[in-house]
Amino acid sequence: MSESIEQSPATNGFANLGLDARLTAVLATLNYTQPTPIQEQAIPHVREGRDLVGQAGTGTGKTAAFALPVLHRLAEAKAAKQDAAALVLVPTRELAMQVAEAFRKYGKTIGLHAFAIYGGESYSEQFRALKRGVDVVVATPGRLADHMRNGAFPHRKIAAVILDEADEMFDMGFADEIEAILAGLPAERQTLLFSATMPPRIARITEKFLRDPVRITVAKPKAVEGEKPRVRQTACLVPRGFKPATLARILGMEDPTSAIVFCKTRGETEDLTRVLLERGYHAAALHGGMEQMQRDRVMKLFREETLTVLVATDVAARGLDISHLSHVVNFHLPESPEVYVHRSGRVGRAGREGVVLTLIDPREQYALKAIERLTNQPIQIAKVPTVAQLKHRQIERTMERLVEVIEAGPGDEYKPVLEQMLKMSDANTVLLAAIQLAHRAGQPAEDEQEIPEVFPKKPMAPQRDGPRDARPMHRGRGPAMGRLFFSLGREAGITPRDLVGAIANEAGVPSRDIGPIEIADRFALVDVLDEACDHVVERLHESRIKGRKVAVRRDRAPVR
Repeated sequence: MSESIEQSPATNGFANLGLDARLTAVLATLNYTQPTPIQEQAIPHVREGRDLVGQAGTGTGKTAAFALPVLHRLAEAKAAKQDAAALVLVPTRELAMQVAEAFRKYGKTIGLHAFAIYGGESYSEQFRALKRGVDVVVATPGRLADHMRNGAFPHRKIAAVILDEADEMFDMGFADEIEAILAGLPAERQTLLFSATMPPRIARITEKFLRDPVRITVAKPKAVEGEKPRVRQTACLVPRGFKPATLARILGMEDPTSAIVFCKTRGETEDLTRVLLERGYHAAALHGGMEQMQRDRVMKLFREETLTVLVATDVAARGLDISHLSHVVNFHLPESPEVYVHRSGRVGRAGREGVVLTLIDPREQYALKAIERLTNQPIQIAKVPTVAQLKHRQIERTMERLVEVIEAGPGDEYKPVLEQMLKMSDANTVLLAAIQLAHRAGQPAEDEQEIPEVFPKKPMAPQRDGPRDARPMHRGRGPAMGRLFFSLGREAGITPRDLVGAIANEAGVPSRDIGPIEIADRFALVDVLDEACDHVVERLHESRIKGRKVAVRRDRAPVR
């Protein structure tokens, strides 16, 4: 007799979506009572087997929006004795682990198994897990494509495939792998695509691989007029060369519960982490060049709140969901307003307050307007706090800690110390010494460096033809491009994705500033925004691509 699928009683908002009772029972234990907008709109369609395109950013609950109905459908298949599985494609190993854990958490009473596959781990262990049988595979595109080429992935069982954070995967250069994976899966399948933004390349893949999809867009809720925003957004105008000192000063003023500082390159994360450690902050770097064991250890410390500040590249931090995060700091202005929104969506969840701080060069002031239009919230231009203001704030925090101890009742075990000290000096002197010790114990290193003040520029007159690109232009052609020579080519197995990944991840150059790529047998040529070429050469000096050392320099021939 086949196993029946129970339907849940109407006990909460999720029950009304027709999910298996075992799923809603688990949600009740997790205190999930009401679905978010993306969940409420997506779950019924996914449960019915429809293809779907969902536009929703971080913090909207999209993982549960696809995980719950997919688990429901897999449970139905299991009850009907059908051999079915699901595949989830994600951009990073961290997100792969998180999504796999979400499937395990939601589906623990159904008896379905989820497994994460990503680079940096043993192929053989992943092969053995796939051979044993997995109900839900959560994978990064590069590693999964490797398994498919080796015939190790049971693609014929896949009844549903989900592309999570599709725009991020394309930005990381996984377009070819994604198309190859989708083309190699059964034609009769359900396909779901979720993305924070919908650029043209996402529209193209939607047209090619999805069948009459339902389209859902969940916009960021607009602030109610007169209501104080949950997330405070501030930008500081900072002179070049003073950003590390400014960051330390701001962290000293803000005293975050936990903060992520976004940087462009792995070298910058390490340099900035050293600065913060020297000033007494509990900080650690997170970037793509770290071993998986190191990354896991850093994330464990950050989740446990042992670390206060995580200094990370965008790639390394994608997909991280930290419930206690209080601050997001953009060490540079993000390359697009959408990236800013994606980062800022990590704070202010579930009614909590949060802070987004951005350090900008005076030339970038006008770019804030595009972000304000997208977020529908003003970004305050703030002055960098002075040394005197920082010291005043630190003294205030010392007073707050002392009041907390007084209200809780000081421990009697310190009375003998007090009695002995009062024999040596008067009460005021003893009290001042104790306050001084408490103050020094709770503060980072002394900060005596004054940071030059930068004054905001006057607003520009509106331009009739839209915003002007401030980058140098070829006459009549667009931004000036330079050409870089890489000393590795086809014989080393180099692909365009390898080159784009190195330039984007190591040097922090956005993909929109990378042009045509030519790969020969023993070298490669890449067009890059001219003003970024020297920065790329410096950052990629003595770096490695596919384990081989590569030399990078400006190509001697001009860009045609």
